[in-house]
Amino acid sequence: MTEIADRAARVRTVPHLLTEIPGPKARAHIAFDQAFTSPSLPRAYPFVPARGAGCMIEDIDGNRFLDFNAGIAVNSTGHAHPRVVAAIQRQAELLLHYSASDFFLPIYAELARELDRIAPMKGATRAFITNSGTEAVEAAMKLARSHTGRQAFVSFLGAFHGRSYGAVSLTGSKAKYHAGFAPLVPGIFHIPYGNAGLDELEDRVFKRLVPPSEVAAIFVEPIQGEGGYVVPEPDFLPRLRRICDEYGILLVADEVQSGMGRTGKMWAIEHWDVEPDILLSAKGLGSGLPIGAMIAKNEVMSWKPGAHGSTYGGNPIACAAALETIHLVEEGLMANAAERGEQALAALRPLVRRHDRIVRDVRGRGLMIGVQFDSGTTADAVQWASFQHGLLVLEAGDDVVRISPALVITAAEIETGVRLFSEAVAGVDAAGA
Repeated sequence: MTEIADRAARVRTVPHLLTEIPGPKARAHIAFDQAFTSPSLPRAYPFVPARGAGCMIEDIDGNRFLDFNAGIAVNSTGHAHPRVVAAIQRQAELLLHYSASDFFLPIYAELARELDRIAPMKGATRAFITNSGTEAVEAAMKLARSHTGRQAFVSFLGAFHGRSYGAVSLTGSKAKYHAGFAPLVPGIFHIPYGNAGLDELEDRVFKRLVPPSEVAAIFVEPIQGEGGYVVPEPDFLPRLRRICDEYGILLVADEVQSGMGRTGKMWAIEHWDVEPDILLSAKGLGSGLPIGAMIAKNEVMSWKPGAHGSTYGGNPIACAAALETIHLVEEGLMANAAERGEQALAALRPLVRRHDRIVRDVRGRGLMIGVQFDSGTTADAVQWASFQHGLLVLEAGDDVVRISPALVITAAEIETGVRLFSEAVAGVDAAGA
């Protein structure tokens, strides 16, 4: 069988479980891993990936799983998309690395131009390219302080912005991300997500804690990711934009998880027709390669040479993957995300009625879907049961299981995945009863 035919056969037969889960090779590797890797890595469950194609991923025992988390919403074009692989190979034959901080790397500017073209701002923008989402957040914090001359920031409870010091200081999703690392970056104020938080911002924070004239930026996820895939009220983001305009505060949209077509639009904030001053991208931007970007309005990107830089940010191979990813998303994957997302939501919503003892809500936009349960214990049990059924999902927030497959997902794969997930939920419900 040729390599292409073998690949196609593996994709067709998913899931396909050959051993107990996890299998013997996986268990052996986990023991090896735990002898040498940092114990800080918060592994969700004992899955050991070896190779993938599309929405199929195979572990080292040869078990094939249907992937509904896409490497935490990173593999936007699926595993090893042929066009992305070809773009990486072409670039690798030309140049592996040269720092765009010190020299004029051509592909860096090409990607910045494409990011300007797809940015949700009407005017011209500029881009600073990073290695990750947390680096994009850090860059935005520095730029906001540099541009406004102000020091304070506002973020939301439930938000996840990363794990480096500035980004984790903005993060408000779990106390464990802060535990043992104080003092964090000062001058950050957290408010509830949604309109209740904006009421508190104006009635308490601006009146009692910090004047708005000292706030440089408000960081917001248009749809919260790690906080539980929370879709805000329809008027929340327009109202937030008005508050920022009133007080001269920069609005920073963190689209690290929600961007690059995942919600059926290039950027989630476009669902509300709101323009940010700064937009952050990562995760799905490079189809699995480490890359992020801070895109800012031209007039906001006002800092001077040397104010910020990165040795590896904008690496040519990662840029090549990002350029091909953007083209694929625009050519049909974004539309597919919208269509397949509606299919998945329609199929999942009956779970609230059928399993009303444990299922509280089904919500989302496009392929950014959250199923909320009665407790974190139940969500964890459903995640494990899905794994045992050959379906990879991942928890988010306190009690939510996220469904975020690659944008290449097919109607048949959605049908299979929802069936497996529903069987997992039914099993957990029956066991609890």
